[in-house]
This record gives sequence, structure tokens and C-alpha cells, in this order.
Amino acid sequence: RQVRGEGAMKDYIKRLLIVALMAFFISLLFLGGTTNAASEFDRDVWLWPADGVISDEFGTRNGRHYGIDIAGEWNSNVYSVYEGRVIKSYYSYSYGNVVMIEHPNGYETVYAHLHKRLKNIGESVKSGELIGTMGTTGGSSGVHLHFEVHSSDWNFEKSNVFNPEVIYGAIQIG
Repeated sequence: RQVRGEGAMKDYIKRLLIVALMAFFISLLFLGGTTNAASEFDRDVWLWPADGVISDEFGTRNGRHYGIDIAGEWNSNVYSVYEGRVIKSYYSYSYGNVVMIEHPNGYETVYAHLHKRLKNIGESVKSGELIGTMGTTGGSSGVHLHFEVHSSDWNFEKSNVFNPEVIYGAIQIG
């Protein structure tokens, strides 16, 4: 009977080691993902798009406000927050004059209600480059920039949108 007990003990130790190794590798996956995400949103790289004050936050209007609003002076400058390529530049009934930029890390940013669009589809932009001026076009009730960030392609359902606070930290109205 002792032989059987020793075999059971070896089997128990082997299973315990397997579980410990699996836990170790799974934890590496989670820790590795967190480190990569943090470096993508280095605040020294992602710039603020315009001067002004936050007039509306992400998630208001019964969860249907998919960006932040920055109220400022009419015709004031709007900048690309990060290097990239303009993938859309057009007039929309809801967004008004809008510029959308695809960034090399796979993210897309949206700049809406512009008075003027200064970039065309296909143009490359640098971080901090002037892309338009603040206005009140489309479904806007005052001069502001509506700014969105998407984790991949922009779509009408806004399934890839996320709160810009992930990049910039806590954002407060006023």
C-alpha cells in the first residue's frame, strides 16, 4: 500500500506544478498587455487637440455621446493629436465638417463640427499639425470641437469608440 501512496503523491505534485506553470504564463499575458497599452498612450506623444474648456464628457446623453466636446473660440486651431494619415475629410449632416485620422498604432481619431477642414483624404499629418479650425457645423449647438478616439476603424455603430480619458487621464467639465 505504501507504493500506491507514493505514486499518488508524485501524481499530486506533478498536477500542482502544471497548475502553477499555467498560472504563471497566464499572468504574463495579462501583465504584458497592460504594459503595451500604457506605452501606446504616452501623454508625451498624444497631444491635446484644441484650446478651450471641456463642455461635455464621454457617455452623457443617455450613453450616446461618444466623445468629448471642447468649447473654444470660433475659427481657433484644431491639431492632430498624433501622427497619421487622413482617411476621411468631408461634410456630414451630423458631424458637419469632419476630419478622421488613422494612426500607425491602429487607432483612429475624429475631429467634428469644424469651421474649416485643412487636410484632404490621403494626406499624412504629424503630431501637433494644424488640421482644421473650430466651428459649429452639422448638429452643433455652439462653437466646439467634438473629439472621438476609436480602437480601430470608425463605424456608424461606434462599436470601437472609447473614452479619451484612457489616454489623457481624468477630464472634467469647465
